[in-house]
Amino acid sequence: MSFTLLIVGDVLGYSLENSFEQNRDWLSSDKSLPLKPPDVVCGGAFGFNPCMLKNLPLFIGLRYTRSKRREGFVSFISGFSLCAMALGVMALIVVLSVMNGFDREIKNRLLRVVPHITVARPQGFSADDIATLSPKIMADVNIRAVVPMVQSFAMLSQGAEQSGVMLQGIDPEWPTLALLKEHMISGYLEQLAPGEFAVVLGSQVARRLNVFVGDPVQVTMPSVTVTPAGIFPRIKTMTVTGIFEVGAQVDSSVAFIHQQDARKLLRLGDKFQGLQLQLTDAYGADQWVVQSGETILPGLKWRSWTSSMGTLFQAMRMEKVVVSLLLSVIIAVAAFNIVASLVLMVSDKRKDIAVVRTLGATSGLVMRIFMVQGMAVGIMGIVAGTVLGCLLAYFIGDIVGLIERVAGIYLFDPSVYLISALPSRILVTDVAMVVGSAFMISFLATLYPAWRAGQVLPAEALRYDH
Repeated sequence: MSFTLLIVGDVLGYSLENSFEQNRDWLSSDKSLPLKPPDVVCGGAFGFNPCMLKNLPLFIGLRYTRSKRREGFVSFISGFSLCAMALGVMALIVVLSVMNGFDREIKNRLLRVVPHITVARPQGFSADDIATLSPKIMADVNIRAVVPMVQSFAMLSQGAEQSGVMLQGIDPEWPTLALLKEHMISGYLEQLAPGEFAVVLGSQVARRLNVFVGDPVQVTMPSVTVTPAGIFPRIKTMTVTGIFEVGAQVDSSVAFIHQQDARKLLRLGDKFQGLQLQLTDAYGADQWVVQSGETILPGLKWRSWTSSMGTLFQAMRMEKVVVSLLLSVIIAVAAFNIVASLVLMVSDKRKDIAVVRTLGATSGLVMRIFMVQGMAVGIMGIVAGTVLGCLLAYFIGDIVGLIERVAGIYLFDPSVYLISALPSRILVTDVAMVVGSAFMISFLATLYPAWRAGQVLPAEALRYDH
């Protein structure tokens, strides 16, 4: 009996001496052992309280997690699993937050140049139409400005270099161009005068064509001119009067000319192709189109900036998914370490499992014990990784700035990356996704070792134990 009590005391984290002191009166009496279920007998013999008996898998599993006597190697693997889980969760949160920061930075820069919403119709809009519709649209508190739209694809060329762009007609007096003026790196928008056929290029387009302010460029329109001598493409030579740099896709795909010159090139006469709307909240463009756009001007083609830039944002979303999957490998490695540590723990505790099974523990109870142990390691790693990841993501800009000042180097050169600080944006949805995925992987990692523990036969384990 003393051997059995010693083994059970070791399993449950209690020494025989403590149990003997707690039950001295019962052991010295002549009372016979009452007939109770095995778990109640064990509980009464060792002075357990009912709450402990109800949470026996939790109690023993956490006790195994703190074990440091004979299972030094197992404890090392468990600690390694905890660190790997924390590292994987932290890396995922930080990387996703930085990617969210870049996503927001790019969108904010794009929205300073591109229209938030456009509406067009085949017959176009005359100046009188625009004067009639503008007050009606501006009555909506979500609309900040309404300006005419005239644009077309075109090809710019200089020598042997060529670049396709979206040629947009603007007027320096339009209120929507105030933000674009802040991004002029050479020349001025005010130099766009009607009849001068001047053009303002994005920095990437100017670099590709190897032109600067004052240089001529050839503009080829997607239309032809029919003459007695034959059919010729519409070509016009323009002068570069300005270069802008937003730090986004528009730097390599957009060029601006005066709206009167654009209408002349497109043979629109006194009409415009459509209207451009600027919202007070650009991120509500899709909702405004559905709720208000179709009501104000039904039957027309409405388009928000999210659809016009859909390819770019789809590529960014795909990049985020791929990076998340790659970094999830770290969490998978931590899960394999949890499996290894539990398998070794089950092998080392076969004798203890047999004793507990002999005292009446079911296979399910033994499974829950080792599932608790594995989940305890996983949850501690997830909590540590979440806290460290959120802190690092929140202060990542300051940390990078400190490293740059101490090392005297630029990790992100503003002349190349167009940012002076590493952007970061923590989203609760991303954090919840990472935590939920890590928790699920940790849970799945505990199932096989716990099942193996539940299949240990008491007689076989005690017979071959040395």
